[in-house]
Amino acid sequence: MQENSGSFSIKNWADDDKPREKLLSKGRSVLSDAELIAILIGSGSKKESAVALSKRILGSVNNNLTDLGKLSVKQLMQFKGIGEAKAVTIAAALEMGRRRRKDDESEKITKIKASSDVFELLQPIVGDLPHEEFWILYLNNSNKVLHKEQLSKGSITGTLVDVRLVLKKALEYAAVGLVLAHNHPSGTLKPSNADKQITEKLKNAASALDIRVLDHLIITQRKYFSFADEQLL
Repeated sequence: MQENSGSFSIKNWADDDKPREKLLSKGRSVLSDAELIAILIGSGSKKESAVALSKRILGSVNNNLTDLGKLSVKQLMQFKGIGEAKAVTIAAALEMGRRRRKDDESEKITKIKASSDVFELLQPIVGDLPHEEFWILYLNNSNKVLHKEQLSKGSITGTLVDVRLVLKKALEYAAVGLVLAHNHPSGTLKPSNADKQITEKLKNAASALDIRVLDHLIITQRKYFSFADEQLL
């Protein structure tokens, strides 16, 4: 394949070296910071690949993305191979990340007063995922969140829940209340029979240890279903 610009364009790399293809086949979480930035800039210079250029940029800020986000467009353009368009793309992407982190910080609810609090706490974590994840909130007797944890990660068709692990963690954190939550990537808010069964199973098992299951939320991108609100507990 003939290169158009004479640069190390990602489209001309071997398949195993293409960050875009890697993201599509293996998921975004497996990519390094440099590979993610390489996707943004698309190509390097005549003597340097996009990933190598990205590594050099990251190296200048000790591989700290927060510090990278503080660089101005003009500062980014000081790196050979980074023109205005690429600098703007990097700056915009990092600004979006900053706003996402800000949202994450603002949603750190410490006390659960209603099902909406659970949704605000967990939607940014699971609401946009293409696969299903099951999370547990461990609460004290004032409904303060002692700990939140991903219990399992599954496909879009479902996820497995280890009841013994849930209760083991509850005892470790001295929790007296549990809130269950999982996402439905399909967007449906209707609980499945499996959702009802695992809720009942956890409720009964926890009850033997004087631990209450206070709610189970099904979370989608914009809405949620609460077992407690619908009187299904």
